[in-house]
Amino acid sequence: MMFFLLFVSIVMLQRIREVAIAKKNEKRMLAAGAYEAGASHYPVMIALHVAFFISLIAEVMLFERPISPWFLWLFMLFLLVQGLRVWCLASLGPFWNTKIIILPGANVVKKGPYKIIRHPNYFVVCTEILLLPLMFQAYFTAIVFTILNFAMLAVRIPTEEKALEEATNYRMQFKKGKTSDIVE
Repeated sequence: MMFFLLFVSIVMLQRIREVAIAKKNEKRMLAAGAYEAGASHYPVMIALHVAFFISLIAEVMLFERPISPWFLWLFMLFLLVQGLRVWCLASLGPFWNTKIIILPGANVVKKGPYKIIRHPNYFVVCTEILLLPLMFQAYFTAIVFTILNFAMLAVRIPTEEKALEEATNYRMQFKKGKTSDIVE
């Protein structure tokens, strides 16, 4: 149990650090004339992520879930996903945020993982919401929060893309067939 608590604590500290980076980027972007889109669903998204960690901890602790026999493989995949997370943050730089912050007239990001897939940061989050519980055999949390996260992204991604189409060069890039060139 101690290993699990340490592991989850490190992941939660990483998320808290990312929120601090997002706040710093948000202030800078708003000062440059940016605005927030999708503010109404943001508290629901935050609640979903907090509930995910509560559910994970509760399921593992209350039901005394052991480490998965596939832990090493799942952990290696988790580390690869963390590398992709860092690549996303580095590629977006000051545009990276947990909120949908749009800078009118900005060019969409066309580097890093954004050349390969449209929303690599969302891919990272989806993968983590599945991997973390599977590493500790918390199957209820894995299933429920994977479904809830997909429902959240069904709202968030269209909101983000609409805002990008209205205020950036996204539409021009999209018409060229470069669907991977989206600022997140």
